[in-house]
Amino acid sequence: MFKAPLLLSNQLLKATWEKHELVFKRPAKTSREIFNTKDTYVLKISFEDEAIQGCGECSPLWTLSIDPKDEYTDKLDWVCSNINSWNEFLYSDELSNYPSIQFGIETALLDLQHGGKQIVFPSIFTEGKDEIEINGLIWMGDYKYMAQQIEEKIYAGFNCVKLKIGAIDWEQEKDLLKNIRSRFSKEEIELRVDANGAFLPQNAMEKLKVLADLEIHSIEQPIMAGQLEEMAQLCAKTPTPIALDEELIGVKKISDKRALLECIQPEYIILKPSLIGGVKSCNEWISLAEELNVGWWATSALEGNIGLNAIAQFAYQTGNKMPQGLGTGQLFETNFDAPIELKGNLVCFKK
Repeated sequence: MFKAPLLLSNQLLKATWEKHELVFKRPAKTSREIFNTKDTYVLKISFEDEAIQGCGECSPLWTLSIDPKDEYTDKLDWVCSNINSWNEFLYSDELSNYPSIQFGIETALLDLQHGGKQIVFPSIFTEGKDEIEINGLIWMGDYKYMAQQIEEKIYAGFNCVKLKIGAIDWEQEKDLLKNIRSRFSKEEIELRVDANGAFLPQNAMEKLKVLADLEIHSIEQPIMAGQLEEMAQLCAKTPTPIALDEELIGVKKISDKRALLECIQPEYIILKPSLIGGVKSCNEWISLAEELNVGWWATSALEGNIGLNAIAQFAYQTGNKMPQGLGTGQLFETNFDAPIELKGNLVCFKK
């Protein structure tokens, strides 16, 4: 579980925040929307009498997060004004609707605790002695663009490739998957797909059977979140393992998390700290998943490099060896300085 930073009671804190707009090199398309820019907020926490500061990234996705957009900066102002009471409000009702701010506070405090060196979870990963395998993400586009991305990922050495599906013609998407599978067995290339809720309940099973024939590892969120009965029926009968993604957003109480997993009984869940309440919430999901024999992996959600670095460190210290769904920081025209880099299909910590 998230362990509170070891800050002495007489060490007063101060906090500030900055807004940044991240600009995509190329529009990022999902079945829901197209991203051209991305708002993100850097929270900086320091001791009043010292120059060392910890940085955390608060990175909401306005069309998907539960964070209220109109009140977001006011809440950041409130956090900065009350930062010395962080241990009282961090997991209270005051911030329960701001999961991205919770993650930013957690990671900024942990960074401060460890000397302001962008280390939030010390490990042999942050010592530069181990790496994290990630999946290669294929963004939506026309057939030619998606095929080009696939070739680039395979050439770069990725053993696990994830395709965003549900926005172009289903027949073309099948052809892309068939092309990969005709050249590489499931042992050579693990194929994951993410529908972002694009399928309808009445035709989802037919498509899941097609995906099973192509030996797809798993599909994230085949139908829209909130259709618990329909999703439970799919999970009970699907020949392709289903991973819950958007379904976890807004589920705050641990009793509700348990009820969701027991109702739907998915094969996997996807953990996005910025969207589901930060490190503490992720650890609650992990504990329940392990108890209920549900697999999981961590995924970033279009954070800049500060948030991406923190999620990478979190994912590593859990001990999960599956390919993680981490971004590479290369989607944006400019980005924050961070000590992580991509080497082939591995995320490394620069020393």
